[in-house]
Amino acid sequence: MDKKIKSGIADAYKNYFNIGAAINPELLSFGSELIRTEFNSITCENEMKFSSVHPTPGKYTFDRADTVFNFALSNNMKMRGHTLVWHNQTGSWLFENDNGEKLGKTDKEILYSRMKEHIHMVVKRYAGKVYCWDVVNEAISDSDSENEYLRTDSPYYQISESEEYIEKAFAYAHEADSDALLFYNDYSTEVPAKREKIYRLLKSLINKGVPVHGIGLQAHYNICCDVNELRKSIDLFSSLGLTVQITELDISVYKPDERGMSFSEPPADRINSQTELYGEIFALLREKKDKISGVTFWGLTDNTSWLNTFPEKRNDYPLLFDANQKPKEAYGKVVDFAGK
Repeated sequence: MDKKIKSGIADAYKNYFNIGAAINPELLSFGSELIRTEFNSITCENEMKFSSVHPTPGKYTFDRADTVFNFALSNNMKMRGHTLVWHNQTGSWLFENDNGEKLGKTDKEILYSRMKEHIHMVVKRYAGKVYCWDVVNEAISDSDSENEYLRTDSPYYQISESEEYIEKAFAYAHEADSDALLFYNDYSTEVPAKREKIYRLLKSLINKGVPVHGIGLQAHYNICCDVNELRKSIDLFSSLGLTVQITELDISVYKPDERGMSFSEPPADRINSQTELYGEIFALLREKKDKISGVTFWGLTDNTSWLNTFPEKRNDYPLLFDANQKPKEAYGKVVDFAGK
């Protein structure tokens, strides 16, 4: 794309919602100017997750999280916290007794005590500066069965055997910073069966007076994404009085059934599809601006995306900037909407 962009994405959307990126300290070493130019919100990619800041009992390691946090602070950027309670990237010790045996349902108070200590330690450290937290991440089952509601493979659920651990997490986070906005965050929120289960959880929490303020739609999409399903999700979740954020946006150039396929360069038709889809998504988000309070891209440039190694190793090309930090055609679709 030869056209020079005079201002960043965040400036283009200053009258709509915050525009963010998930970054890590390594990205700051070469992409800090791009980050400052394009975004006004930051999320730690992994640095605030449980195993990163609390690897062993009683030991907290905030150096990497602080590096990202201090960059955001010094550049007057908003900071999202991600994430406090998640079954992945959490040390197994959290779910074991002192003998290394798995905690059972009779031990749930031990789990809750550890959760409270962790959440209070992390949230209080950044209180007043991190404006929102993804408190609980990916607690809903992917099963199409209505009977399988919460994901039963989560050790949190296996100990709690209910949504009580979710309620506790939000309560602890609110205790630690009563001004922070608290989010439930998940993927496949545009899939009808899962969307209904997430709605069920959120409605239950709200009815119980649990301090939940927003829903995070991860939005790890591909070029086959149906934007109308995203519209339905925004409307459904916002009907509960919750603010909606797109928390982890990227768009793969591969279709869902193309495992094992790899492009050394993305074909033109794939790039065109990605470009048009980015345009459609942001047109919808602008339309729903009264319900949307933030959009965060999961990464910075194509060559640093997590999708290059997950779910398999291949070049994925999912973001708005190429390996040389140059804006792709999709960038223009996102920012050039004057009069639309």
